[in-house]
Formats: sequence, structure tokens, C-alpha cells
Amino acid sequence: MDFHEEIIAIVKKKKLSEKELAKIKRELSLKYKLDKIPTNIEILLHATPKDLEQLKPKLLTKPVRTISGVAPVAIMTKPDRCPHGKCTFCVGGIGSPWGDVPQSYTGHEPATIRGMRNNYDAYLQVFSRLEQYILLGQNCEKVEIIVMGGTFTATPLEYQNEFILGIFKALNDFSTMFYNKSKKSTSNGKFNSTLNIFDYLKFKKFFELPGDITNKEREERIKKKILALKFKKITSLEKEQKKNENSHIRCVALCIETKPDWGLLEQGNIMLDQGCTRVELGIESVYDDVLKYVHRGHNSNDSKKSIQILRDLGFKINFHYMPGLPLTDRKRDLEGMKQLFSDENYRPDMIKIYPCMVGPGTALYLQWKKGLFKPINSKEAMSLILEWKKYVPEYCRIQRIQRDVPTKFWEAGVEMTNLRQELFAKNKVVCRCIRCREPKTEKINWKKVSLKVQEFKSSGGREYFISAEDSDNDLLIGFCRLRFPGQFLRREITPSSALIRELHVYGTATAIGDAGKVQHKGWGRKLMQKAEEIVKINGRNKMIVISGVGVRGYYVKLGYKREGPYMVKKLI
Repeated sequence: MDFHEEIIAIVKKKKLSEKELAKIKRELSLKYKLDKIPTNIEILLHATPKDLEQLKPKLLTKPVRTISGVAPVAIMTKPDRCPHGKCTFCVGGIGSPWGDVPQSYTGHEPATIRGMRNNYDAYLQVFSRLEQYILLGQNCEKVEIIVMGGTFTATPLEYQNEFILGIFKALNDFSTMFYNKSKKSTSNGKFNSTLNIFDYLKFKKFFELPGDITNKEREERIKKKILALKFKKITSLEKEQKKNENSHIRCVALCIETKPDWGLLEQGNIMLDQGCTRVELGIESVYDDVLKYVHRGHNSNDSKKSIQILRDLGFKINFHYMPGLPLTDRKRDLEGMKQLFSDENYRPDMIKIYPCMVGPGTALYLQWKKGLFKPINSKEAMSLILEWKKYVPEYCRIQRIQRDVPTKFWEAGVEMTNLRQELFAKNKVVCRCIRCREPKTEKINWKKVSLKVQEFKSSGGREYFISAEDSDNDLLIGFCRLRFPGQFLRREITPSSALIRELHVYGTATAIGDAGKVQHKGWGRKLMQKAEEIVKINGRNKMIVISGVGVRGYYVKLGYKREGPYMVKKLI
């Protein structure tokens, strides 16, 4: 008898609570010396057809939910060259030491590996990631798509739109393929909504489960089936976006990577049509001499111009910043990182801090070998970031500290990939950033939750960071980013309008229509009402929301209508 045979026999005989089942799974995993505890879905995959119907009600409970509120799906574009050439620190790209891999990646990041395995096809990558979420027992109804692989907006427009089309079509086809619609009735017998029931048997058959994931023949068979779905029906990006508004698995956010010189009005308008809501912007430094020295292809004024345009179009912006570059030292790095918040032309909504690393095959590697460059090490990076965190305001979220690449693939620099964890473990440091104050698993005192408004200047406009906070436990429940733009770059955006760039309620990812731990408790609506109140007080009468395609229905319920790429409401 093995693990699956024994656990199936126990579940068939006994009625177990979730805690009891989890305990037995742990004990049996130790008994059979398993590397990890199998999920309920994995147990079902080993059941006979006869046992399946008896086990499904006991094991197919609500999936584990993602703490951040959405299920992230990172996908890679195909390897290509940057139009301006190559930054001195940039690894990867065409002809790198690791072969042809996406620009600025090594081929060893989890998302890059998945991209390579799926021929950098967006449709295949999304299907693959959704399969993984299902097998992990995680809820993936609300998806955040993150397009990675370099300067996406510099690739040919035809390629961009085909890639984005593949994303939306995969979400829709996966939903249609594996979820069956069923009416949900109320206590008086009337039907009031539609449920989407996961078709376990169809999923098991399609992905040939349980199966050997290392079997190349199996992998190719499944790819062939997925691609047959992709090409079954000719469609358009606009049609698939419209379909996704009511799909079971919806794209609630779409993020695209670019550089300031490729993040201007033309590219911004294209990204809006593609359904993008957030831009990852590689500014890397605030110093012009540094940007020129590393052959970045833009200067600080380009960064500021791009930031203002993207903000005034409604995008959320996540900066990529690189301390430890040539021509800098600790003092200059700290001053530059503080300037990100003191200078109103920057002020990021989110930020990723990537200490400069020396990678093989780069111009920086040659400088380092000649003794012309000394990279920042772990101790120095930790000390710098520790000091900088004191200045991070409450409206900013520190998304990541350090690249997601094993240190063995670097020649010199920060020696650890878990820099953030070490920073917290050794220094017990938390700051006022959004990530440090998310509720995660903490209990919330709902009686102490209230709204707070912070106003500040940013990129020629005015920003209002409206937050719902548990003052008793210093927890951030949710927030809204409201902007009075400094320039009016589209016909939808007028002098009498205001922009909502982000509305986010933290907690666990809940099924659409379900009540969650934090989500779906009405806080999104309360934040919107406060934003509308501020707009009216300031004599404006039009609210514009940059909305993820899969969230448009939510804003319709709040009285908003589609206008171009936005959701719009006339305020009375």
C-alpha cells in the first residue's frame, strides 16, 4: 500500500474535518517519506472511477486562496534585442552565455523556464500556469497577468497584439473547457445566479493525470491538444476581451514591462487598448551620468516624462531601481533612493529594488575583471535598504528586493537570493509600505476600521491615497489611488475629470460572488464613495477608472459605463 491507497481508504470510511484530514495527510507523508504533502486534487487523481464520486464531495472543498487577493500568472515573451543596444549590466538576450533567452533574464528564473518549455507562446504558458494552480488546489478565478521578457512595447505591434490575444483566449478557453455552468437556487427554490462547476474528469483526461511530468512525449501530446484549442477558432483581441468580462477565469490586472523611452504617449495608448493596467518601468537610477555610463538609452528627464504621461493616462507604475551601479557609492545611492519620494516627479506606487549584479557575458563583467568596478555585497545592500526603508511612504508598496535568480548564475554582487527575508529575520524591520501592513493572516478588528486620506503632489498633478485601516492593529485593509491629472492626453480625460488608478482590497482570493476574509465586505464600494466625494468637493463631475478587463462588471454595478478603454461615471 502507498500513500494514495491508504489516504483514499481512510477518507472513504470516515467523515473528516479539514483539520483532521490535514493532520492525517501530514502523518502519512512522513510515513511514506514524501517530499511534499499531496493536495486534495492530487489525491483524487489517483482514485478509481468507482471511488471518485464518493471522494469528490469530501476532497473538492473550496480551494486554498492566494493571500495577495489575485493569482499571479507571469509569462515570458520571446528573446529579442533592445533597439538601443544593451545596458552594460544586462544579462541574457540573443547570444548570451545561456543561449538565446529573454533580455535581462538568465533562463533560470521560474517564469523563464516555463516560457522556454512552452516555446514562449502566451497561450501555452497561461494554460500551463492555470493547470499548476488547479493541481495546487489554489483559486485562480481572478488572475493578474505579468508580461515579462524585456521592453515589450519595443517589439512589433503585430507581435504584441498576437501575444496579448493569446493570453485572453487561453483564460477564456480554459474556463469553457473545464468549468460547467449550473444554476444556483435560493431557499425558496428560485434560481438567482450561475455557478461554474469544475469538471474534474475532463481536466484529468486532458492533462493525462496522474502522469510523469518529466515524460517528454506526454508533454508534447498535451501541447498539441492545447494548440489545437488555440487555433480552433479565429478571433480578435477585442472579442476575447469582451468574452473575458464574464468568463469564469478573469484577467483583473495586466502588467507590461518597458523603459522610459518606450513608455510615452504612443505606447501608453496602445497598452490601454491591450487591457494593461500597470506598467513596470525600468528607471534604474535618478543620475544622468550613471544612466549614460551604463548605456541605458534614456536619461532622468525621459523617466520623469514617461512617469507623468503614464500617470495621466491612469496607469499604476512599478519602478525598477538598481543601487550599486557604477559611479555610485552608499551615500549617493541613499540620496537617490530618498529622492524617489522627495521629488514629486518620481513617487512610485510600487517599487522593485534590484542591487546591481555582475553577470557573465556583460560589459560590466569585463570592467569587474579588470578591477574597474566593485559591486555592492549583501552586507552593504542590507544596510542601505534598511536605512532607506525609513523613508518609504504609506502609498508605496515594496514589491521585491533582489532578483529571482540563484546566486550561482552571477559572478559577483549580493551573495543571497533571499535578501528580503534576511533583512526581516536579522533586523526585525518593518516599514510603513503597503506590503508591510497588509493583513495576510492577522485578525482584523472591524470596529476599528476607518478611512484615511493622504494628499500629495505627483508628476504635475494631485494624488489622493485613500486607505481603509484597522487602527487597532495597524493593518491596511484596502486602498484607492485617486488622481487629478496634470495634463489631459485623451478625449475621455477632461479638465472636469479625475482618475482612479487603483482600487485594491487585500485578503485572500475569493471566488467571484463569495464572501472572503477581507474581500467582498463592501470596502471597495466605501473607498469608491470616498473618492467620488473628494472629486465633487473639488468641483469635478466625471470619474474615470482604469479597470482590468475582468473587473468591468464590478464597476457597472457601481453605475459606471464603458468609454474607450476606461469605465466612466458622471457625478451629480
